Amino acid sequence: MSTHEVDVLVVGAGPTGLTAAGDLARAGRSVAVLERWPTMNPSSRAFATMARTLELLDARGLADDLLAHAHRAPGVTIFAGARIDLSHLDIRYPFITVTPQTRVEHALAGYARTHGADVRRGVEVTGLAQDRDGATVTARPRGGGDETIWRAAYVIGADGAHSTVRDLVGADFPGRTLMSSLVLADVKLSGKPSGDGLRLYSTRDIFAFFVSYGRHDADGSWYRTMVWDRHRQLPDDVPPDRAEIADVITRATGADPGLVEVGWNSRFHCDERQVTRYRYGRVFLAGDAAHVHSPMGGQGMNTGIQDAANLAWKLDAVLAGAGDAVLDTYHDERHPIGARVLRQSGLMARGITLHPRGARAMRNLLARRLLRIPRVRDGVAGSFAGTALRYPHRRGESPLVGTRGTQIPLRGARLTELQRTPGFVLIRERDAAPVDAPGLRHAERTDAGPAVLVRPDGYAAWAGPSSDRAGWTAALHIWGAEPGVTNPPIFVTRNGPGTR
Repeated sequence: MSTHEVDVLVVGAGPTGLTAAGDLARAGRSVAVLERWPTMNPSSRAFATMARTLELLDARGLADDLLAHAHRAPGVTIFAGARIDLSHLDIRYPFITVTPQTRVEHALAGYARTHGADVRRGVEVTGLAQDRDGATVTARPRGGGDETIWRAAYVIGADGAHSTVRDLVGADFPGRTLMSSLVLADVKLSGKPSGDGLRLYSTRDIFAFFVSYGRHDADGSWYRTMVWDRHRQLPDDVPPDRAEIADVITRATGADPGLVEVGWNSRFHCDERQVTRYRYGRVFLAGDAAHVHSPMGGQGMNTGIQDAANLAWKLDAVLAGAGDAVLDTYHDERHPIGARVLRQSGLMARGITLHPRGARAMRNLLARRLLRIPRVRDGVAGSFAGTALRYPHRRGESPLVGTRGTQIPLRGARLTELQRTPGFVLIRERDAAPVDAPGLRHAERTDAGPAVLVRPDGYAAWAGPSSDRAGWTAALHIWGAEPGVTNPPIFVTRNGPGTR
């Protein structure tokens, strides 16, 4: 039996776990990732990368390459032609990036490994115990073999909806099944569904959802589709067939779009569930291990990546000497976001599957009228893109605290470019004199706003005049960071954390 020691052990090598591992490794922490599956899942499952997630990927140097191989969808057409249009948003990425989840995973796996994360596949976790100084995890090769012991200061459970880590810490996962017998498939069509971007077709008993991959062959174009038939409810293990997919598409759209080929496909059910706590001592749950919801809205992968971006820098801060209370803010900030995603995706799913004719007519009327109002249109689009989400601020703080810093125009560089090196960034006012703070990166905004101290995850930690050194220094202190102080990496041992 071999024993390994790391600062942080991540369980699960999906987008959530790889983001956390890459961020921690980039910050100089020793990180290992254990993944039960021996190879990366080749299926395309998630396909929509939203604007806020693209900002996070850009801060890791990954966005441009993903965009070069992706299709950009300007919005989503939902009920009776009502449209969620992202093109009106004043953001860098006013569109939905359509690319298979596998491409995002490959990019994040490369990011994690480049910075030194130890990613091990085909390894399943079998036990977990915590004590005052850390956590001990038992693992073994999937299919049999010698057990290994992993000792870590902290553990991140990012091992999906059927999380072993969640079970081992005894976390409840309350909720219910929302829909059954959904079919997801990659299809080649000789015809083209009307409209651009993402489009939904629905009747009282069926729906078909389409998004173009932007791939065109001589005999047709490739789409991701999700179809559902109220009267064809089958178990998850019954494979979809071509006739079923073609039938639902034809009935939903009212025309035969010419199904040429069916690629990857899967039948599944969707649940609405969320753990009551994201933190269990030295163990943290993230991504699908913490929350699952309807695929309507395409938020699953995005929410998980954003969980990881919020958690990783806080773990790094505490390993460097910040107070333990910093880690409690992970639950405080991310649990409400997860709950909001559950509500919004569930509302969309229930709206799509409404059965009474009167209710469907009212839904169609309200959706069309409300989404013509610019304030409503942009609010819905911003929530969909993830750019309207914010974290709470304390009494007495500027209302800018908790908002994204990426929307601030800077002289000479984007904030996400500056954030490719971990740490806080102090954005001073236009034409303001630089401040003397060794170790703190600086930028100058080009508009008339105040100075803003931006956290490593891109959200404002403080706002005010840059001359208020006591103010922004106090904010740094709250998060365990001090200008001019460099903390050595912490490595955990059986005797507790120590420097090396």
